[in-house]
Order: sequence, then C-alpha cells, then structure tokens
Amino acid sequence: MPDLPAVTDLAAFLTASPTPYHAVAEAVRRLRAAGFTEQGETEPWQRAAGGRFLVRDGTLVAWWQRDRAGAPLRIFAAHTDSPTLKLKPHPDTGAAGWRQVAVEVYGGALWNSWLDRDLGLAGRLARFDGSTALVDVHRPLLRVPQLAIHLDRGVNQGLKLDPQQHLVPVWGLGDPWAGEVVEFVATEAGVDPTDVAAHDLVLHDLTPPAPLGLAQDLFAAPRLDNLVSVHAGLTALIGSRDSDTVPVLVAFDHEEVGSASATGAAGPLLETVLTRLAGGYDVRDAVFAGSRALSVDVTHATHPNYLGNHEPGHRVLPNGGPALKVNANQRYATDAPGAAAWARACRDAGVPSQVFVSRNTVPCGSTVGPIIATRLGIRTVDVGPGTPRGGRDGLSRRPAVSRSASSSADLRRAPPAGVTDAGGREGCACRRRSSTTPARPLTPTPGCSARSR
Repeated sequence: MPDLPAVTDLAAFLTASPTPYHAVAEAVRRLRAAGFTEQGETEPWQRAAGGRFLVRDGTLVAWWQRDRAGAPLRIFAAHTDSPTLKLKPHPDTGAAGWRQVAVEVYGGALWNSWLDRDLGLAGRLARFDGSTALVDVHRPLLRVPQLAIHLDRGVNQGLKLDPQQHLVPVWGLGDPWAGEVVEFVATEAGVDPTDVAAHDLVLHDLTPPAPLGLAQDLFAAPRLDNLVSVHAGLTALIGSRDSDTVPVLVAFDHEEVGSASATGAAGPLLETVLTRLAGGYDVRDAVFAGSRALSVDVTHATHPNYLGNHEPGHRVLPNGGPALKVNANQRYATDAPGAAAWARACRDAGVPSQVFVSRNTVPCGSTVGPIIATRLGIRTVDVGPGTPRGGRDGLSRRPAVSRSASSSADLRRAPPAGVTDAGGREGCACRRRSSTTPARPLTPTPGCSARSR
C-alpha cells in the first residue's frame, strides 16, 4: 500500500507473529537491524550508551541506554498474546473415524469465531537439552467444524458450545496414534522428534490481512489485540532520539490470562530491568517518581449494531483518535494528573483524542496498566486505539506507528492513532485510502483470537 507504508509494515509484522514467541523474534530482528544489542539476563549489565533489548520467552523489554543513570523513564507497555486454542500436552485424539487434535482455550476467546476456518499451527518446541525451536505451519491444516443446521434447527436462536466437546479440530481420517502431532510438527521445524521434550503450540487463523470497505478505508487483520500496540511502540522506540529520558518498550506475554507469570506484567522482570536503568535500589525511588508509563491496549469503539452496550456519553468513534481509558474502580490506571498529561501530549502533537468509559451495566476488563502502577508506583495512563471488536479482534483506522508518548519527558510525543474493530474477524485497522487507488492483497497472515476488554 504505497499511500500508507505504515499499514503495509503492520501487516508484515502481524504475518510474522502468529504467537508471542514469533512476535518477539520479529521485534528482535527489527531491533538488531536498527543497531540494538541484546542484554542477557545472566550477563553483566551493559553500561555503554545505545539500544538494548532483553528477551524472556514471549516477553520483550527494549530501551535506549543513556550514558548516565538517573534519567526519568518513559515506558510504553503492551502485550504479545491473543486468545487462542492451545494444544494439550498429549494432543492426539479422535472419534468416529476422524483424527483430531486436543486443545485448551487460552484467554477470553469468542468461541464461535473459531468455527469453520482454515487453521494453521505455530509455537515452539522444547528439546531435552533446554533449547527451543520456533515453528509455523502456515497452511490449511486443521478446522473446527460446526454442526449442520439440519441437526441443530434451533442454532439461530442461540448457539451453545462446550469447549471440551465442540472446539476439537479435525486434521485427518482414521485412528489417532500417540506422538503423531509432535512428530509432524518436529519434522516441519527440522527437529528430531526424539529430541522434543515439550511444546507450546497454538492454532492460528489463515485469513490474510486485507483492505476492506467500499472506499478501501478499512483494514482487516488478526491479532490487532494487541500487536497493533506492540508494533506502534516498537517503531516509536527505534525512531526515538530524546536524550532527556530513557524510553522503554515492554511487550508482555500472558496478559490475556491475568499476567500472573514469570513473563507477565505481575512478574518481576520489568521491575528488575527498570531498577538497573535507574541506577540501583538506593536511587530508584526518585527516578520512579519522575517516570511515567503508558499502558496501550485496544479499546472498544462503538459497535453500530450494539449501541446499547456502550456508555452513551463516552462513545469511541472510528477515526476519532486514540482513547483515554478511565474506570472508577481502577480497572484502568488512569487518574486525573495522568489524564492531564495525556491531554497535553495529544494537544502538543496535534492528535485528536477520545475518552472510553464502560457502561455501568457492562463491566470492563483490565490491562497491564494497574499492575504496573501497583508494582512500581509509577504514574500510569491507560490508552488505546478503538476497536468495535467482534469475533476475532477488530477494525482499525490509520494506526500510527512512527511516534509514541513513551519517549518524551512529559508524555509529549504523539500517541498511537485510533483503531476501530467490528465483525467476525480478529482485527480491522481503518486507514485512509484514495478511492482511485486499486486494492492490493497483503501478505497472508496467520492467527486469530478475540477478547472483550
């Protein structure tokens, strides 16, 4: 898409990222190309100025190291995971002449959106020696078939799915045999099946990202929740040159399941890195007090078919700009001083902004924002591009990827622009496009998932 290179780049990032591990690998590739170097967790801390990154499984922390400690931190926080169907440790199963794959629901997936879709398989294999190998089987491999309407005449009055029984994909005919799935995946990855000790494998939708709409002003894609934010923060970090602060990007795994893990926001990883960046425990309190965090996760734009599910006085509209997320019960971390800093950032950058508040009868979800604020005591603001998300994730309009509020002294850089989501695919990113410009198909992208946040 020559008129909006950022959208083409976002599509490429989504395509390369069917799992959190792949998203981190793609981010690392881009960081290395920009001159960033890896900081190993078990290695001595690198003090020289320059770009650094640290990887733990599906979580990435990246930053610009300054030549002196004590500068305030500007943190851009997002997450790499999306709701999905994850393979069970012993996945080989079947019934009635069908070979199937046993799965477990990960996160708050909208189950019916996984039915009757071509699904690929991706993730990582762990060898007995402790090493891992990434794998992405990016071709139609599995499908979760829905029961024909002839056998369920009342389905249109309410579809009821039992995840144990009804979400088991088929992938062949005949009788299953133990070890078949792992042997197949190991062969695809070029790994000796006898070396595989364990696996983290998930299904992903093979529907490619593509332009959408009469004027081609929408863009549909999987996993916009929340890789659109990861992509924005990554691009902003690479382009940041603010020497007065330390810009930090953190992309957590396990946000969709509560963040309580060694790689989630509730774990110690971010605190450990930020303490080192601040100069140690003895001085970090002052640095943290002058620091700010931006928790960036997609927001519910107003769904045109379900207006009654939205707060009427705080409707998030397509192309209305990113939304400030507010909740009286601290499901979002935004407070009045933080909201003022956000308003100042948007004003200075010339970016319109909106405010999202949940309807009293429709409780909102949460993000990594309150966890960061609780663990670190750093003032945190929750924001997000708006997506009227349906079955998979969303629609987004003109997602900004070149600038971020994470890298300035007062949240003064531009925030990611608005995203709106609607319909049965995981994501749609709205973008401006000339009606005379012909549509061009994008590179196929894997994956699909959904979550109400």
